[in-house]
Amino acid sequence: MLGWNATWLIISISIASTSATSASSAPQSTLAESQQTNSCDSRDSCDSCNTTTSADRTESCINAEAMKYPTVFVNHGGGPMPLLGRQPNLVSHMKELVHSRLPSKPKAIILLSAHWEADPVEITSSPKPPMLFDYYGFPPETYEYNYAAPGSPDLAQRIKTALQDTAGIPSKLNPSRGYDHGVFVPLMTMFPDADIPVVCVSMHSSLDAGINMSIGRALQQFREEGTLIVGSGQTFHNMRAMFNPSQESAQASNDFNGWLKETLLGESKVSQSALDKLAEWDKLGPGARLCHPREEHLIPLFMAAAAAGADSVAELVMDTTTTAKEGGHNLAGGPDSHALTGYVFN
Repeated sequence: MLGWNATWLIISISIASTSATSASSAPQSTLAESQQTNSCDSRDSCDSCNTTTSADRTESCINAEAMKYPTVFVNHGGGPMPLLGRQPNLVSHMKELVHSRLPSKPKAIILLSAHWEADPVEITSSPKPPMLFDYYGFPPETYEYNYAAPGSPDLAQRIKTALQDTAGIPSKLNPSRGYDHGVFVPLMTMFPDADIPVVCVSMHSSLDAGINMSIGRALQQFREEGTLIVGSGQTFHNMRAMFNPSQESAQASNDFNGWLKETLLGESKVSQSALDKLAEWDKLGPGARLCHPREEHLIPLFMAAAAAGADSVAELVMDTTTTAKEGGHNLAGGPDSHALTGYVFN
Protein backbone atom coordinates (compact mmCIF):
# COMPACT_ATOMS: atom_id res chain seq x y z
CA MET A 1 0.00 0.00 0.00
CA LEU A 2 1.24 3.43 -0.87
CA GLY A 3 1.97 5.87 1.94
CA TRP A 4 0.38 9.30 1.90
CA ASN A 5 3.55 10.96 0.62
CA ALA A 6 3.87 8.54 -2.27
CA THR A 7 0.20 8.96 -3.00
CA TRP A 8 0.67 12.74 -3.01
CA LEU A 9 3.29 12.37 -5.78
CA ILE A 10 1.01 10.13 -7.80
CA ILE A 11 -1.79 12.66 -7.53
CA SER A 12 0.18 15.26 -9.38
CA ILE A 13 1.06 12.89 -12.19
CA SER A 14 -2.57 11.94 -12.73
CA ILE A 15 -3.80 15.49 -12.30
CA ALA A 16 -1.46 16.74 -15.02
CA SER A 17 -3.39 14.65 -17.52
CA THR A 18 -6.71 16.37 -16.83
CA SER A 19 -6.07 19.44 -19.00
CA ALA A 20 -8.75 19.80 -21.67
CA THR A 21 -8.22 19.76 -25.31
CA SER A 22 -17.55 32.42 -21.24
CA ALA A 23 -33.18 57.91 -15.29
CA SER A 24 -33.03 60.79 -13.48
CA SER A 25 -35.96 62.55 -15.24
CA ALA A 26 -38.55 59.89 -14.37
CA PRO A 27 -41.04 60.47 -11.57
CA GLN A 28 -39.62 59.28 -8.25
CA SER A 29 -42.28 56.62 -7.67
CA THR A 30 -41.87 55.19 -11.17
CA LEU A 31 -38.08 55.10 -10.83
CA ALA A 32 -38.29 53.33 -7.47
CA GLU A 33 -40.71 50.76 -8.86
CA SER A 34 -38.44 50.18 -11.85
CA GLN A 35 -35.38 49.75 -9.64
CA GLN A 36 -37.24 47.35 -7.39
CA THR A 37 -38.42 45.25 -10.31
CA ASN A 38 -35.06 45.18 -12.06
CA SER A 39 -33.15 44.37 -8.88
CA CYS A 40 -35.35 41.79 -7.24
CA ASP A 41 -36.60 39.98 -10.34
CA SER A 42 -33.10 39.59 -11.73
CA ARG A 43 -31.61 38.11 -8.55
CA ASP A 44 -32.91 34.59 -8.18
CA SER A 45 -31.41 34.15 -4.70
CA CYS A 46 -31.25 37.71 -3.40
CA ASP A 47 -30.90 37.27 0.36
CA SER A 48 -31.05 41.07 0.69
CA CYS A 49 -34.74 40.89 -0.30
CA ASN A 50 -35.64 39.26 3.02
CA THR A 51 -36.69 42.58 4.52
CA THR A 52 -39.95 43.70 6.06
CA THR A 53 -41.02 46.57 3.83
CA SER A 54 -41.06 47.32 0.14
CA ALA A 55 -38.85 50.37 0.70
CA ASP A 56 -36.28 48.33 2.64
CA ARG A 57 -36.34 45.63 -0.01
CA THR A 58 -35.72 48.11 -2.82
CA GLU A 59 -32.82 49.81 -1.05
CA SER A 60 -31.21 46.50 -0.10
CA CYS A 61 -31.36 45.15 -3.63
CA ILE A 62 -30.01 48.36 -5.17
CA ASN A 63 -27.08 48.31 -2.75
CA ALA A 64 -26.43 44.64 -3.48
CA GLU A 65 -26.42 45.29 -7.21
CA ALA A 66 -24.01 48.22 -6.87
CA MET A 67 -21.49 46.34 -4.72
CA LYS A 68 -18.51 44.76 -6.41
CA TYR A 69 -18.17 41.30 -4.95
CA PRO A 70 -14.68 40.19 -3.86
CA THR A 71 -12.49 37.80 -5.79
CA VAL A 72 -10.46 35.20 -3.94
CA PHE A 73 -7.57 32.80 -4.38
CA VAL A 74 -7.51 29.54 -2.42
CA ASN A 75 -4.92 26.80 -2.09
CA HIS A 76 -6.97 23.68 -2.81
CA GLY A 77 -4.53 21.02 -1.66
CA GLY A 78 -3.67 17.61 -3.05
CA GLY A 79 -6.49 15.61 -4.56
CA PRO A 80 -9.15 15.02 -1.89
CA MET A 81 -6.72 15.33 1.03
CA PRO A 82 -8.44 18.38 2.63
CA LEU A 83 -11.73 16.47 2.61
CA LEU A 84 -9.99 13.54 4.30
CA GLY A 85 -8.74 15.76 7.13
CA ARG A 86 -5.13 15.53 5.94
CA GLN A 87 -4.67 19.28 5.35
CA PRO A 88 -6.64 21.06 8.09
CA ASN A 89 -4.80 24.36 7.58
CA LEU A 90 -6.16 24.57 4.04
CA VAL A 91 -9.67 23.76 5.25
CA SER A 92 -9.40 26.53 7.85
CA HIS A 93 -8.23 29.05 5.28
CA MET A 94 -11.09 28.26 2.91
CA LYS A 95 -13.72 28.37 5.64
CA GLU A 96 -12.40 31.68 6.98
CA LEU A 97 -12.97 33.25 3.59
CA VAL A 98 -16.67 32.48 3.77
CA HIS A 99 -17.20 33.25 7.44
CA SER A 100 -15.28 36.51 7.72
CA ARG A 101 -14.31 37.88 4.30
CA LEU A 102 -17.41 37.67 2.12
CA PRO A 103 -20.14 40.29 2.47
CA SER A 104 -23.06 37.96 1.76
CA LYS A 105 -23.98 34.71 0.08
CA PRO A 106 -22.89 34.97 -3.55
CA LYS A 107 -25.46 34.80 -6.31
CA ALA A 108 -23.21 32.64 -8.47
CA ILE A 109 -19.61 31.39 -8.54
CA ILE A 110 -17.14 31.55 -11.41
CA LEU A 111 -14.40 29.01 -10.71
CA LEU A 112 -10.92 29.17 -12.26
CA SER A 113 -9.28 25.81 -11.61
CA ALA A 114 -5.62 24.92 -12.02
CA HIS A 115 -6.79 21.62 -13.48
CA TRP A 116 -8.40 22.84 -16.67
CA GLU A 117 -6.49 24.17 -19.66
CA ALA A 118 -7.89 24.59 -23.17
CA ASP A 119 -7.34 26.39 -26.45
CA PRO A 120 -9.68 27.99 -27.18
CA VAL A 121 -10.78 28.75 -23.64
CA GLU A 122 -13.71 26.60 -22.53
CA ILE A 123 -16.64 27.30 -20.22
CA THR A 124 -18.86 24.74 -18.49
CA SER A 125 -22.42 25.06 -19.77
CA SER A 126 -24.29 22.07 -18.38
CA PRO A 127 -27.21 22.83 -16.06
CA LYS A 128 -26.08 19.78 -14.01
CA PRO A 129 -22.30 19.29 -14.29
CA PRO A 130 -21.06 15.81 -13.37
CA MET A 131 -18.14 14.99 -11.07
CA LEU A 132 -14.64 14.57 -12.47
CA PHE A 133 -12.36 12.53 -10.22
CA ASP A 134 -8.96 13.53 -11.58
CA TYR A 135 -6.86 11.64 -9.01
CA TYR A 136 -6.19 8.03 -8.08
CA GLY A 137 -4.82 5.94 -5.23
CA PHE A 138 -7.24 7.21 -2.59
CA PRO A 139 -9.89 5.46 -0.47
CA PRO A 140 -13.04 4.33 -2.30
CA GLU A 141 -15.25 6.93 -0.62
CA THR A 142 -13.29 9.72 -2.32
CA TYR A 143 -14.75 8.54 -5.64
CA GLU A 144 -18.27 8.79 -4.31
CA TYR A 145 -18.24 12.50 -3.46
CA ASN A 146 -21.10 14.42 -4.98
CA TYR A 147 -21.24 18.18 -5.28
CA ALA A 148 -24.64 18.81 -6.83
CA ALA A 149 -24.42 22.58 -7.30
CA PRO A 150 -26.22 23.51 -10.51
CA GLY A 151 -24.52 25.02 -13.49
CA SER A 152 -25.81 28.10 -15.30
CA PRO A 153 -26.01 27.90 -19.09
CA ASP A 154 -27.13 31.54 -19.20
CA LEU A 155 -24.12 32.78 -17.20
CA ALA A 156 -21.84 30.59 -19.30
CA GLN A 157 -23.12 32.21 -22.50
CA ARG A 158 -22.68 35.68 -21.02
CA ILE A 159 -19.09 34.85 -20.02
CA LYS A 160 -18.40 33.65 -23.56
CA THR A 161 -19.74 36.95 -24.92
CA ALA A 162 -17.73 38.98 -22.40
CA LEU A 163 -14.49 37.20 -23.28
CA GLN A 164 -14.97 38.02 -26.95
CA ASP A 165 -16.34 41.56 -26.59
CA THR A 166 -14.08 42.72 -23.75
CA ALA A 167 -10.81 40.93 -24.45
CA GLY A 168 -11.12 39.55 -27.99
CA ILE A 169 -10.60 36.05 -26.59
CA PRO A 170 -12.38 33.26 -28.46
CA SER A 171 -13.99 30.58 -26.31
CA LYS A 172 -16.50 27.78 -26.53
CA LEU A 173 -19.09 26.23 -24.27
CA ASN A 174 -18.42 22.74 -22.94
CA PRO A 175 -21.67 20.96 -21.96
CA SER A 176 -19.95 17.78 -20.73
CA ARG A 177 -17.09 19.04 -18.53
CA GLY A 178 -17.53 18.14 -14.85
CA TYR A 179 -16.27 19.51 -11.55
CA ASP A 180 -12.61 18.54 -11.13
CA HIS A 181 -11.05 18.43 -7.67
CA GLY A 182 -9.81 22.00 -8.04
CA VAL A 183 -13.51 22.86 -8.11
CA PHE A 184 -15.28 20.48 -5.76
CA VAL A 185 -12.69 20.33 -2.96
CA PRO A 186 -12.81 24.07 -2.19
CA LEU A 187 -16.54 24.37 -2.86
CA MET A 188 -17.47 21.38 -0.69
CA THR A 189 -15.46 23.08 2.05
CA MET A 190 -16.69 26.64 1.51
CA PHE A 191 -20.29 26.12 0.36
CA PRO A 192 -21.32 22.61 1.44
CA ASP A 193 -25.03 23.20 0.73
CA ALA A 194 -24.24 23.16 -3.02
CA ASP A 195 -27.08 25.59 -3.73
CA ILE A 196 -25.15 28.29 -5.63
CA PRO A 197 -24.81 28.03 -9.44
CA VAL A 198 -21.25 27.35 -10.54
CA VAL A 199 -19.62 28.00 -13.91
CA CYS A 200 -16.01 26.98 -14.52
CA VAL A 201 -13.73 28.80 -16.94
CA SER A 202 -10.56 27.15 -18.16
CA MET A 203 -7.15 28.71 -18.37
CA HIS A 204 -5.76 29.30 -21.84
CA SER A 205 -3.49 26.35 -22.39
CA SER A 206 -0.54 28.54 -23.39
CA LEU A 207 -0.34 29.37 -19.66
CA ASP A 208 0.75 32.83 -20.78
CA ALA A 209 0.22 35.09 -17.76
CA GLY A 210 -0.85 38.07 -19.88
CA ILE A 211 -3.47 36.14 -21.84
CA ASN A 212 -4.90 34.52 -18.73
CA MET A 213 -4.99 37.81 -16.84
CA SER A 214 -6.98 39.21 -19.77
CA ILE A 215 -9.51 36.45 -19.12
CA GLY A 216 -9.67 37.59 -15.51
CA ARG A 217 -10.18 41.22 -16.50
CA ALA A 218 -13.03 40.24 -18.80
CA LEU A 219 -14.80 38.68 -15.82
CA GLN A 220 -14.75 41.89 -13.74
CA GLN A 221 -18.26 42.90 -14.77
CA PHE A 222 -19.81 39.86 -13.11
CA ARG A 223 -18.62 41.02 -9.70
CA GLU A 224 -21.25 43.75 -9.87
CA GLU A 225 -23.94 41.06 -9.92
CA GLY A 226 -22.90 39.46 -6.65
CA THR A 227 -20.85 36.75 -8.37
CA LEU A 228 -17.85 35.32 -6.52
CA ILE A 229 -14.79 34.68 -8.67
CA VAL A 230 -12.55 31.98 -7.21
CA GLY A 231 -9.01 31.21 -8.34
CA SER A 232 -8.14 27.67 -7.20
CA GLY A 233 -4.52 26.54 -7.28
CA GLN A 234 -1.43 26.67 -5.06
CA THR A 235 1.33 29.23 -4.55
CA PHE A 236 3.92 26.46 -4.31
CA HIS A 237 3.60 23.51 -6.65
CA ASN A 238 6.79 21.56 -7.24
CA MET A 239 5.82 17.93 -6.74
CA ARG A 240 9.38 16.63 -6.71
CA ALA A 241 10.23 19.08 -3.93
CA MET A 242 7.05 18.24 -2.01
CA PHE A 243 8.04 14.59 -2.05
CA ASN A 244 11.69 15.35 -1.33
CA PRO A 245 11.85 18.75 0.39
CA SER A 246 15.15 20.46 1.00
CA GLN A 247 16.32 23.63 2.66
CA GLU A 248 16.68 25.09 -0.83
CA SER A 249 13.09 24.34 -1.84
CA ALA A 250 11.70 25.47 1.52
CA GLN A 251 13.61 28.74 1.28
CA ALA A 252 12.50 29.23 -2.31
CA SER A 253 8.86 28.79 -1.27
CA ASN A 254 9.36 31.34 1.49
CA ASP A 255 11.09 33.82 -0.80
CA PHE A 256 8.62 33.49 -3.66
CA ASN A 257 5.57 33.79 -1.43
CA GLY A 258 7.26 36.75 0.22
CA TRP A 259 7.56 38.35 -3.21
CA LEU A 260 3.89 37.67 -3.92
CA LYS A 261 2.95 39.36 -0.63
CA GLU A 262 5.17 42.35 -1.33
CA THR A 263 3.77 42.71 -4.84
CA LEU A 264 0.12 42.44 -3.83
CA LEU A 265 0.20 44.03 -0.38
CA GLY A 266 3.10 46.47 -0.68
CA GLU A 267 0.84 49.43 -1.43
CA SER A 268 -2.53 50.41 -0.01
CA LYS A 269 -4.12 49.22 -3.26
CA VAL A 270 -3.09 46.79 -5.97
CA SER A 271 -1.63 49.04 -8.66
CA GLN A 272 -1.42 48.39 -12.38
CA SER A 273 2.31 48.21 -11.84
CA ALA A 274 1.78 45.34 -9.39
CA LEU A 275 -0.38 43.47 -11.90
CA ASP A 276 2.30 44.01 -14.54
CA LYS A 277 4.85 42.49 -12.16
CA LEU A 278 2.71 39.40 -11.76
CA ALA A 279 2.80 38.93 -15.51
CA GLU A 280 6.63 38.85 -15.25
CA TRP A 281 6.61 36.48 -12.27
CA ASP A 282 9.20 34.08 -13.62
CA LYS A 283 11.71 36.89 -14.17
CA LEU A 284 11.03 38.93 -11.03
CA GLY A 285 10.06 36.40 -8.37
CA PRO A 286 12.92 34.85 -6.39
CA GLY A 287 12.94 31.07 -6.73
CA ALA A 288 10.03 31.29 -9.15
CA ARG A 289 10.80 28.30 -11.32
CA LEU A 290 11.82 26.13 -8.40
CA CYS A 291 8.40 26.84 -6.88
CA HIS A 292 6.56 26.42 -10.18
CA PRO A 293 8.37 24.29 -12.77
CA ARG A 294 5.03 24.54 -14.58
CA GLU A 295 2.77 27.47 -13.72
CA GLU A 296 -0.73 26.01 -13.97
CA HIS A 297 -1.27 26.24 -10.19
CA LEU A 298 -0.11 29.86 -10.04
CA ILE A 299 -2.07 31.30 -12.97
CA PRO A 300 -5.46 31.18 -11.16
CA LEU A 301 -4.06 33.64 -8.59
CA PHE A 302 -3.15 36.07 -11.36
CA MET A 303 -6.58 35.65 -12.96
CA ALA A 304 -8.32 36.38 -9.64
CA ALA A 305 -6.15 39.46 -9.10
CA ALA A 306 -6.89 40.69 -12.62
CA ALA A 307 -10.62 40.10 -12.10
CA ALA A 308 -10.41 42.45 -9.10
CA GLY A 309 -8.43 44.94 -11.15
CA ALA A 310 -6.10 47.81 -10.41
CA ASP A 311 -7.07 49.82 -7.32
CA SER A 312 -8.46 46.77 -5.56
CA VAL A 313 -7.34 46.05 -2.01
CA ALA A 314 -5.62 42.72 -1.39
CA GLU A 315 -5.67 40.97 1.98
CA LEU A 316 -4.01 37.79 3.20
CA VAL A 317 -6.31 34.99 4.27
CA MET A 318 -3.54 32.41 4.61
CA ASP A 319 0.18 32.75 5.22
CA THR A 320 2.55 29.92 6.14
CA THR A 321 5.77 31.77 5.34
CA THR A 322 8.23 31.60 8.21
CA THR A 323 11.30 33.40 9.46
CA ALA A 324 14.63 31.84 10.39
CA LYS A 325 13.79 32.63 14.02
CA GLU A 326 10.62 30.57 13.75
CA GLY A 327 12.64 27.61 12.60
CA GLY A 328 11.61 27.27 8.96
CA HIS A 329 9.37 24.59 7.47
CA ASN A 330 8.97 20.95 8.34
CA LEU A 331 11.14 19.03 5.90
CA ALA A 332 9.54 15.66 6.58
CA GLY A 333 7.87 15.79 3.18
CA GLY A 334 4.33 16.09 1.94
CA PRO A 335 2.11 18.98 0.93
CA ASP A 336 2.70 21.06 4.07
CA SER A 337 6.46 21.30 3.79
CA HIS A 338 6.53 24.59 1.86
CA ALA A 339 5.09 28.10 2.23
CA LEU A 340 1.67 29.00 0.86
CA THR A 341 -0.33 32.23 0.77
CA GLY A 342 -4.03 32.88 0.03
CA TYR A 343 -5.73 36.16 -0.86
CA VAL A 344 -8.99 38.05 -1.06
CA PHE A 345 -9.33 41.09 -3.33
CA ASN A 346 -11.91 43.83 -2.72
